[in-house]
Amino acid sequence: MSTISESRADAQRPILVWDFPVRLFHWLMVLSFGGAYLTAESEHWRLLHVTLGYTMAGLVMFRIVWGMMGTRHARFSSFVRGPKAVARYLAAMLRGQPEHHTGHNPAGALAIVALLGLALAVTASGWGTYNDISGEWLEEVHEAAANLMLTLVGVHIIAVLLSSWLHKENLVRSMITGRKPGLPEEGIRSAWRMVAALMLVAVLGFWWLQWESAPSGTALIDQPAATVAERGPHDDD
Repeated sequence: MSTISESRADAQRPILVWDFPVRLFHWLMVLSFGGAYLTAESEHWRLLHVTLGYTMAGLVMFRIVWGMMGTRHARFSSFVRGPKAVARYLAAMLRGQPEHHTGHNPAGALAIVALLGLALAVTASGWGTYNDISGEWLEEVHEAAANLMLTLVGVHIIAVLLSSWLHKENLVRSMITGRKPGLPEEGIRSAWRMVAALMLVAVLGFWWLQWESAPSGTALIDQPAATVAERGPHDDD
């Protein structure tokens, strides 16, 4: 077994694993969730909070589609595994001999699916709260889901740092460069830069529309969108 592992290690070199859309999604999600969480309690930054929340929802929708038709290591079918695979991977980590996966490992895949689900729960409950379509219970669901997501993000960061140490590879850097050590045949052929460019244009365009449609008065910014829409152009006269 050790001979096989050594032979594999000798044959490895930096290969392209993460395409541009996956990397852009990852860092835009970091920005959107982090920014939305930090502005959650501020009335002054309410519009920014809502905009970042909607951005996060759009990103999740894109990732679901890309997870079905994207590149090899971006597809859910390539990394989502059952409970046995997750338990086996975690047991190997506890022994200090983690299984090597070119793409996401089974435990990381579980965290990704959970984060996507929580992101949808956060944005859906946030939309309902912002538009005042339910009582305080929905706001409590929104806060609980956001806090749970923050906790899972923290666990994910610790796991990434631990995996980087055990595998002796910088997983954070790989999500920036897209490259990881691996066998040549395990890499992807294209980074799909055009898809990432269109994705970035869509996000920036949405932010610009949000900025342009923002009410000029601070009081209006702090109100739900439905309330603003109900006001006539001369209601303040």
